[in-house]
Amino acid sequence: MKDQKMQEATCEQELNAIRDSLEVLGGKWKLRIMRHLNNHINETNTFKKIQRSVEGISAKMLSKELQDLELNLLVCRTVLNTKPITVQYAITDYGKSVFPVTESLVSWGLNHRQKIIQQR
Repeated sequence: MKDQKMQEATCEQELNAIRDSLEVLGGKWKLRIMRHLNNHINETNTFKKIQRSVEGISAKMLSKELQDLELNLLVCRTVLNTKPITVQYAITDYGKSVFPVTESLVSWGLNHRQKIIQQR
């Protein structure tokens, strides 16, 4: 059963919500960065550690994506008082609200891949 908010949304509102979601989460890297942070939640996630884990991402792109995620309240950045200064990234409680959506995407993607493989 749909929740109350979905029942009251017009088609235009639903399309706007999809657009907004894709603008915040879309692209090649954001969900992969968030997935890394969630999977390593009890660890210190420095910029370099994230870059090593998210294969193929450049430092410039990682910096941009982390800034976008922070602006959208999905990731928090903490400067640690160390020498040299260390910056740590973590997923926020609000950021964790994305994971039911990503679980659905993972499930659909696995099924889709299997279906395509079977068709070949």
